[in-house]
Amino acid sequence: MTTGNRIDICVKHKELVFHFLFPMAPMLLLIGLLIAGLELTGAQSVGVCYGKNGNNLPADGEVVDLYKSNGIGRMRIYDPDQTTLNALKGSNIELMIGILNNNLQALTDATAATNWVQNNIRNYSPDVKFKYIAVGNEVHPGDAEAQFVLPAMQNIHDAIVAANLQDQIKVSTAIDTTLLGNSFPPSAGSFSDAANSYISPIINFLVSNGAPLLANVYPYFSYTNNPQDISLPYALFTSPGVVVTDGSLQYQNLFDALLDSLFSALEKASAPNLQIVVSESGWPSEGGTAATVDNAGTYYKNLINHVKGGTPKKSGQAIETYLFAMFDENLKTGSEIEKHFGVFSPNKQPKYQISFG
Repeated sequence: MTTGNRIDICVKHKELVFHFLFPMAPMLLLIGLLIAGLELTGAQSVGVCYGKNGNNLPADGEVVDLYKSNGIGRMRIYDPDQTTLNALKGSNIELMIGILNNNLQALTDATAATNWVQNNIRNYSPDVKFKYIAVGNEVHPGDAEAQFVLPAMQNIHDAIVAANLQDQIKVSTAIDTTLLGNSFPPSAGSFSDAANSYISPIINFLVSNGAPLLANVYPYFSYTNNPQDISLPYALFTSPGVVVTDGSLQYQNLFDALLDSLFSALEKASAPNLQIVVSESGWPSEGGTAATVDNAGTYYKNLINHVKGGTPKKSGQAIETYLFAMFDENLKTGSEIEKHFGVFSPNKQPKYQISFG
């Protein structure tokens, strides 16, 4: 029997047995490369938001190692924290970096935006793998900062173009679903009258520059605000059957319904092909209604599995999604639940048995 790139086909008892006689070392190398590629793809399937509003959190270097050891290939941070950026150097973790709402007005000055990009992007690229810049988070039409969002986005984008990074880094802003005036059924999704004048120019900017809309999507809050009409299984991806039928589309979970409502709103805003990146989604483990470890673990596990396959409206299109958040943050303000969204405890132990791939 000779060796090399040869296939012998043996027929015995009506079974075909294929003997692939490739040299062993190249075959093992090929298998190793394929596995490495699969691991990389899995690592990049979901991201996790990294907030630092706690006085008991691990050092940034330990946090980056925790991302890597758990196969988490994407991170969202909320401001250009220099310690975090230094820790990310060489990690190959894709980064969404934020600009705080109270810094938006300053960035309506083009020189200030250029300096921001120089100090927080160019000084770290390509050692840090920037992917998105979120210019503001959950700014609402009536907020004082609303008038500054688009000018700041434009100036940051211009500075990114000047740095020749526009193909690598997309400039956007993160909204929440309260901008929807109507969300049921999903096909009727539309932005409220109050939101239209605010969001429409932003949508046009995103379409013109090939950037996605960032959206924070929380079935938890939709459920707790309307438990009479929304069941817990529908919010947790555990409904045994279809809950909402909307024309030819069927909905078995609230996450899909919320996201498709946003897609419908974008269609009505003449942006039917605008991509949505889910920049936050999570469930608290204590501190409020239905906030338990079991419910939170169920939500995160099912969310990770679900976003690989898209929504009824965008079936088969994986949804880039960032879990909120990496740690419980004991200094968060607001209601008690805000302190309990972590998928890890501050001692770096996982709160839930989930695989991020």
